[in-house]
Amino acid sequence: MFQTFSGSSRRPRQVNLSGRSSNPFASPGSGAGSQAALDRAQQERLQRQRERDKLKAAKTLQRTWRGHACRKTIRAGLRRDWDSTEKNQSSPNTFLPYGSESESLTQLQRLLRFAQVRSDEDLGRIQHYGYRQIHTVKNEVIVFSGGAWPLAYLRLQRIVLSIIEQKAKVQGAHWDSCSSFMTILHFLAEQIPAETAQNSKQFYRTLAMVTQNTFSTREDSNGATGPIATESEPRTIIMETVMSPLRRLTGYTLNAYESFGCTYMTIPILSRERRDSLGPTDAMLDFLADSVNYKLLASAMATLLKTWGFEAYPEMADTQNRVRLLGCFIYFHRFAHNFHSPQAYSSHKDFVSVVSALLNSLPNNLIDGQTRDPDQPEEISSSLGDANLVNSFLQEQIMSLVNQESVGSLLSNSSSSASGASTEDDKLEEARQLANYALALLRFFPRRGDEVRMWLYLGPTTSSSESSARSLPAIRYFWQATRRSSIFNIITRDSRAAIELLKPKTATIENRWQAPSSDQQSTSIIEDEWRVILVFLELYTFVLKVMDDEEFFSGGSNDFTGRLAAGSTMTRDNALPLGEVTELTTFLKNFGFTLYFNASDIATSEERDSSISGISYFGFSNNSRQNSERLQQEPKTTEPSIGGVAGLSIDYVKGLVTGLLRMVYERDSRRKFLPTSHWLMTSRFDMGGFIPSVVQEEESRHRIEEEDAEDADNDAEEEDIESTPQLIGTSRAQQARRLERLQRQQRKASRRRYLQAVAPRLEILQNMPFFIPFTTRVQIFREFVALDMTKRRGSSDPEMWRMRMMHRPDAPQQFEKHHAKIRREHEFDDAFEQFYPLGQGLKEPIQITFVDQFGTVEAGIDGGGVTKEFLTTVTNQAFNPSDEIDLFVDNDQHLLYPNPSVVEEQKEILKQAGIPENSAEFRSQVTTLLQRYEFLGRIIGKCLYEGILVDVNFAPFFLRKWALTGGTGSAPKESGYRPTLNDLRDLDEGLYQGLHQLKNYPGDVEDFSLNFTVTDTVFTDPQTGVAKTVEKELKPNGSNIPVTNQNRLVYISYMARHRLQNQPYLQTTAFLRGLSTMIQPSWLSMFNHSELQTLVSGTSSSIDIQDLRRNTLYGGVYAIGDDGLEHPTIQIFWRVMEKLSDGERRAVLKFVTSTPRAPLLGFGTLSPRFSIRDAGSNQERLPSTSTCVNLLKLPMYTDEDVLKEKLLYSVFSGAGFDLS
Repeated sequence: MFQTFSGSSRRPRQVNLSGRSSNPFASPGSGAGSQAALDRAQQERLQRQRERDKLKAAKTLQRTWRGHACRKTIRAGLRRDWDSTEKNQSSPNTFLPYGSESESLTQLQRLLRFAQVRSDEDLGRIQHYGYRQIHTVKNEVIVFSGGAWPLAYLRLQRIVLSIIEQKAKVQGAHWDSCSSFMTILHFLAEQIPAETAQNSKQFYRTLAMVTQNTFSTREDSNGATGPIATESEPRTIIMETVMSPLRRLTGYTLNAYESFGCTYMTIPILSRERRDSLGPTDAMLDFLADSVNYKLLASAMATLLKTWGFEAYPEMADTQNRVRLLGCFIYFHRFAHNFHSPQAYSSHKDFVSVVSALLNSLPNNLIDGQTRDPDQPEEISSSLGDANLVNSFLQEQIMSLVNQESVGSLLSNSSSSASGASTEDDKLEEARQLANYALALLRFFPRRGDEVRMWLYLGPTTSSSESSARSLPAIRYFWQATRRSSIFNIITRDSRAAIELLKPKTATIENRWQAPSSDQQSTSIIEDEWRVILVFLELYTFVLKVMDDEEFFSGGSNDFTGRLAAGSTMTRDNALPLGEVTELTTFLKNFGFTLYFNASDIATSEERDSSISGISYFGFSNNSRQNSERLQQEPKTTEPSIGGVAGLSIDYVKGLVTGLLRMVYERDSRRKFLPTSHWLMTSRFDMGGFIPSVVQEEESRHRIEEEDAEDADNDAEEEDIESTPQLIGTSRAQQARRLERLQRQQRKASRRRYLQAVAPRLEILQNMPFFIPFTTRVQIFREFVALDMTKRRGSSDPEMWRMRMMHRPDAPQQFEKHHAKIRREHEFDDAFEQFYPLGQGLKEPIQITFVDQFGTVEAGIDGGGVTKEFLTTVTNQAFNPSDEIDLFVDNDQHLLYPNPSVVEEQKEILKQAGIPENSAEFRSQVTTLLQRYEFLGRIIGKCLYEGILVDVNFAPFFLRKWALTGGTGSAPKESGYRPTLNDLRDLDEGLYQGLHQLKNYPGDVEDFSLNFTVTDTVFTDPQTGVAKTVEKELKPNGSNIPVTNQNRLVYISYMARHRLQNQPYLQTTAFLRGLSTMIQPSWLSMFNHSELQTLVSGTSSSIDIQDLRRNTLYGGVYAIGDDGLEHPTIQIFWRVMEKLSDGERRAVLKFVTSTPRAPLLGFGTLSPRFSIRDAGSNQERLPSTSTCVNLLKLPMYTDEDVLKEKLLYSVFSGAGFDLS
């Protein structure tokens, strides 16, 4: 019984309206209820829609078929009418002229209504009408012009073009298949040149196909071309047809030239290899060059470059086609001037615009074989250029751009040399175009960059510039344009504004170059302004290399609107006034700072993504099969771009700006013309936490270098594996190794980009250190050294390292390696023999025992070893002249640099001793000599590492190599050093004066009979004094190249490079290799040459006695007691020191510390500290020292005069360590 609250036992009725079964165990059926109703309604609606669609499709089919049937019927009727008319008027094999204009027009209009290109009968009818019309016009029966004729002819022409294009696409098509229609096309083009020009894209695309198909399979053909021209060659008809729209000047002639250039000039047959005998294709190119108006062609192409018109020409997306267009375009201009006088067209505005645009769209290494970018993996760089794109003909045309007359005359037609006045906007636009061309040449021909810069610098030759008015020099011209540019003014005011201006617009390799669009006009102006600035920086850098200080500081004294004062030189003409140099340095400071400090903000999103994701840049996955397939494809890469200027990497701009800024800074260092605060950029840093931030960045850099070293070791191992013969079936393993190598290269590039992003302060310090105060940089240097000591030793305290070594099982061997017995008078030889095998181990504390000439061990105070005494004596002996070969020689200012002829001299001595040149002993002797240089570099590095000052003064050009070899890596080579004429002055004053006179010689320098060779003295016999010399070429075939007024700057540059870089290369490289073993080259790059000299030997400022007194320690009787008073003898000593001259103070300082200069950061940083202790009360005893611990042993003198006399006597008598 069912119980309820109502008291009724009847079960209530349950109604389910959801359509769902209430029984969870019931099987799902078709369903009922509201959901089922909705499903049924939806299905019914879809069914009705399908029925409606089917009915609509049926109606469309019926309507289409009815229209087709109707048109077919109408065409059939029109064909019958057309055929009946033609049958009544002419016989089958003859083509009688039409009787009237209306009859011909009616037949043409009927033909246009029914003609179909896929109908062979209609093709016959078109051919029949074409020949009848040709005869009609030829016999001058009726004049066909105006009215409906142009439009009718145009419609017929389009049909004929479609027919020819269809036939040309057939594989193996012969000229006979389209010759008759080519005749008709030629006739139509002659009748309606304006309309043909309007339809020029289809017109020249079809002619390009016909030309390529006809002449790619045969060199000469006389095939039949129909009843009209059965004896004509295909070349004649094709060439006449090509020229038809170009001969008559109409409103659309420039359109025809655009299509002709972009479509027809890009076909391979025109730019094929030239043969000794003139073939049909060669004759075609000469015919076009002779017939085409090259000025109109240049104007049309230049106009097209300023719009988005290139988008309508898909041919221009192919790099190969752009190369062909460039080659033919240059050939047309050369042909017009009989391949002479390139200055006649090279300075033409349109020619410059077209050539520069096409050059900028091509890969850099297309012809000149530019080396690959080290930031990119090898696989990527190899895809950026393909030498197979250029044959000998194209190479000849493109190489003709690098010509003295054409480059030198680039500014001859500029507004600066024109008599008429030009507006500022016109001058700026002109400068942009010329800069675009000049930068394209520098970018495209990097190996001939110095020649291009020199020709721009020299200007037009005498034969090409015979005018009374003198044009503005290239440096001044581009400098004025640079100052007027918006970029220069914006960055000069605010360095942060350079970020947005520098952000690149990348393009993929597949679509490397695109024409500008309408919304890119402002961007295009910015790009052109960047080109103006970069060209000026290139030229000014080149000029500063050959400009001496006198010319630099005399800039701005000449007026270029008239004749110059007598005696002024071309180099002086190009010097900028010092006020304008100040403006330039402000711009370069802000520009360079942003390049390094905000490198991560400037980088493209693609570069940032790749630097974060590592190998995701190539799209590798974890699937080995997908990876192996993707390796077969060319990776999608980006063209380097800065500020929208394609082909320019940020590293190129960094190098250009950094190099120029350093050169100006060096001028200011030698002769101040700018305030010291001008160079500082401390306002952009938080100087309170600057040093800790830099140290942290250095740790990141060190970690990345360790990872790079691991990858380099893996690459070396794989090279060994790949050099061995591979077994069959190991291709999968080879692909895996290639994939791993590619991933490692990408990781390396990503790490370098990451380092630029996380270490901006370190980048500034290494490349533009003068932005930071010198004392701050010295503190950072010492922090770097302390960090390295901690990593190697566990502590900067030498005793802690010794304690750690004592707990190692090989402790005796370790201490033995770091201990040496040094004989007096043989310090350098003994040190080289015992410490050279240590390598980097020389960084650890060393133990020195001095032995006198009798073999007795010298006694001395050992505060952890006599390292300081050892290092100072080794350097003194190594750098002083000796009876043997001198490793270092000095200049007129007694500044040291590596002996440039030491290697050749050593070889000559070995030859005279009878040792064969190719013997092992000969090579061993030469290697040992270079190892001595390397060891000497380690010794100087050890002094820097330990903070020990040595009294050695190096030549500025040699010190400059220390600072410029670090860069962003650690390669101890001279790759970063660029010799200049001013550096040559530090080497050889006589050679400098001679080259300076040669540079400024007003006459013909060929009178001196110089060539590109140099005579080196390799050996001088000490007994007879006879010198042996050898002649070397400064450039290939230099003995046959005379020095002229045009190339004398290159001669001077090569001479400086030989004397400063090439001749001492082995010695300098060995020394720098040893120096880099102890000190990271990137640490040295924080200083200029004068600052490095200060690091080595201390500051040259006057001795601060009060600072020395505050930081002096006292021992023995002189120790200060609880009363805080100094001993009377100490008080006398300081009174004497205050009264001494600065020279005498330096002598005392050298007597105690072995160096006459004070430490960089004051005497508080001297290690060990300056100390004084008593040496008895004997008034006759002389003071003595222990220089190893900077200790002065001073007797307790009671008289001031006695103390002064005894002190100076000891100082100048040379007494020292041996009296201690």
